[in-house]
Amino acid sequence: MAHWAVIIPADTWATERLFHHDTLTVAGSPRAQPGQGDEVLLLAGGDQPVVVALGSVAKESGDQVVIAYRRRAFDEPVPATGLSLDAAVTEVDEERFRQVAARLGGDRDQRTWLVSVDLPIEATTPAEAVRQFWSYVRELGPAELPAFVSPTNDELAMQAFVLGEEANLDPEEDDED
Repeated sequence: MAHWAVIIPADTWATERLFHHDTLTVAGSPRAQPGQGDEVLLLAGGDQPVVVALGSVAKESGDQVVIAYRRRAFDEPVPATGLSLDAAVTEVDEERFRQVAARLGGDRDQRTWLVSVDLPIEATTPAEAVRQFWSYVRELGPAELPAFVSPTNDELAMQAFVLGEEANLDPEEDDED
């Protein structure tokens, strides 16, 4: 089994932060191609890349590699210090790989969260309101539509998120700046 560091584009990182996927398909390299079962550190960023996930190659198909996530750090990436990257897909020695992977920390305990999207909708029937709701959700999407998140049993801790980032929706606080 080999160990790899794979750099993903910034827009891929942004998408993976917003949507929960079990796998990620990345392009391999003509020089270096991870094989099935190989372990992979996924990195994002430009001049100072950060480690955003740990996975293993689930499937390889031509020049495409499917990586199954084992640990995600999309919201709390760690610096990729100690990795020498000479390409978007770089083989890494096992000891260095383990050192960097250990900085990702262990899997956190799962918690239950309440996530909601509230929209005032004028409609003649409940069914029509639901159809309009889904049209708005699809049209506005995560860039414009805030989602409200709170831990179960602590609704007062509710926070708004837009594009996976905490957002302040209080217009009075904006006026104070």
